[in-house]
Amino acid sequence: MLIQVGYEDDRYDYVKDFMLDDLINRGAIAKFKRSSGWVTLGVDPIRRSRRGEYEGVERRAANA
Repeated sequence: MLIQVGYEDDRYDYVKDFMLDDLINRGAIAKFKRSSGWVTLGVDPIRRSRRGEYEGVERRAANA
């Protein structure tokens, strides 16, 4: 699926959906378009990637 993105210099482009997280994390885009409208990074809420970033208490038994 293609997602429309906007850059800081007012250029627009379409990128593949799997590229969006990387562009957001690198700060390469200023906004992207959802079905509900434009999302401005740093202003509107976005989901964060959860890949290997668990920050909770370790509850697995160490003596198992």
